This record gives sequence, structure tokens and C-alpha cells, in this order.
Amino acid sequence: MKKQASSSVHGSWRLAAARFRRNRLAMAGVVLLGLMALAILLAPLYMSYSDMIHQDVFNKLRSPCAEHPLGTDELGRDLLARILYGGRISLFGGIATIAIAFVAGCVIGGAAGYFGGRIDTLLMRFIDMLMAIPPVLLAMAILTALGSGLANLIISLAVSQVPRFARVVRSAVLTLRGLDYIEAARSFGCGSAKVILRHILPNGIGPIVVSATLTLGQIILSISSMGFLGLGVASPTPEWGTIISENMLNIRYYPYLGLAPGICICLAVMAVNFIGDGLRDAFDPRAGR
Repeated sequence: MKKQASSSVHGSWRLAAARFRRNRLAMAGVVLLGLMALAILLAPLYMSYSDMIHQDVFNKLRSPCAEHPLGTDELGRDLLARILYGGRISLFGGIATIAIAFVAGCVIGGAAGYFGGRIDTLLMRFIDMLMAIPPVLLAMAILTALGSGLANLIISLAVSQVPRFARVVRSAVLTLRGLDYIEAARSFGCGSAKVILRHILPNGIGPIVVSATLTLGQIILSISSMGFLGLGVASPTPEWGTIISENMLNIRYYPYLGLAPGICICLAVMAVNFIGDGLRDAFDPRAGR
């Protein structure tokens, strides 16, 4: 029975992968996000860290040119270099946030759904307490208490997203824990952790992955919003929202200062949402009809 369940999981994943590959918007999102991530990762090969922080008052507010493809800001810093290095915080900081929230949500939601009873009541009341506060306000409150900085920013945003994942995981566990192959795994002496990790989560991972992907777009926007409000990473470290905030006084006369980082934010969120929609359609059995 366990072998049949395992083959069923592999079959459903292959079917979902085939559906995802047929989704043109989803594949366009993968290509776009992959190109952005590659450009950010390879930035040190063609732009040094000093290009990002070097101030040149004789070249301040220069329009895009061969030497500075996206122009310079009011301090003469190269805008392209700042956008590429800032993408490490906006994009990869968002991925790190989702990873932390995903793991914490799986632990809390999995334990609540599998064990039930008092454990479920205690954990879910804690989750309900967190959900009573809007995620952005909760993240801002935690970040204000911890202080600015990349690590604190990631922690605060991750905590604000834990309730979302915990509820999705709990729902999946409640649906699967009473099935025959789960009972068979228990009868063979599998411990609770093994049952959850090897038999329940692999079968219920679809909605969780979809939720994580769609949430990533919100996290990228939240990181940029925090940076714009001055609650993100400290200067001179760039971040897309921080770059817009730094140039607010000059955007009216030099629109490229806000246009470039704004387009990066829009493209990243759009690509992630395309991927999330594609995953949702791929894991939804009705999509194959």
C-alpha cells in the first residue's frame, strides 16, 4: 500500500509538471525570473561593489549613457550597479523570508493537524492571535522592536506570513491523516514525524507550494515598501524600494531614477505571480479537463 501511495505521488507530480510546462505564461515567468536572478548573481563579474557606493559629484544626475546605462543618482552613484546589488535583498531576501515562514508554518500546521486535541487548540489560537493583526502592521511592529537590518527585516516578514502557511498545512493534514495508507504507515510502526514528512506532506504539498509562490510576490512588495519607508536595510546598502525613496526629490525632473527600480519590482512580482498561477492550475485536477 505504501508503494502504491508513493507511485501515486510521483504520478501526480509528473502530471502537474506536464501541465505547468504547457502554461505559456508560467514558463514566461520562469524565464523572466531566471534571467533577473542570473543578472543579479553575476553582477560582481561586470560591476564591482565599489561601483555601487562610489560617489562622484562631477557625474551626479547624469542621464543614461554608455558609461552609466541607467544613469546616476544625486550622489553620482551608478544606478544600474545599485539596482543589481539591491536585487539581492529584494529578490533573494524574499526567497529567504518565504523559506523561513514555510518551514515554521509546516511545523506548526503539521503538528496541529496531525495530533489534534489540545495541541491543535493551543497552536491554532496562537495563529489566530497573529492573524488578528494585518501582516504588514505585524511586520512593521516586529521590525521596529528589533531594529533595522536585513536579518531583522527577514525575520519580521517571515513571522507575519507564518499563519498563512500554518493554516494551509493544517488543512492539508486534516484531509489526509485519516486515509488508509496513513493508517497503514502507522501500523507498520512509523513515528509521527516520519508519517508527516514522508506520507502526508508530499501528498498535500501542492496547495502549500502554490501559496508560497504567490506569497513571494507580496513579500517582494513588502520589502520594497519597508525600504521606501526607511524601515529596511540601512544606507548605503541599496534595495529597490530604498533607491526610489532616496531619489524622490529628483524623480520629477529625472524620471529614470524611479522608473528603473520600479520596473524591476513590477517585473519580479509579475513573474512570480505568473509562476504561482501556473502552479495553481497544474496542481488543480480540473485544469486537465
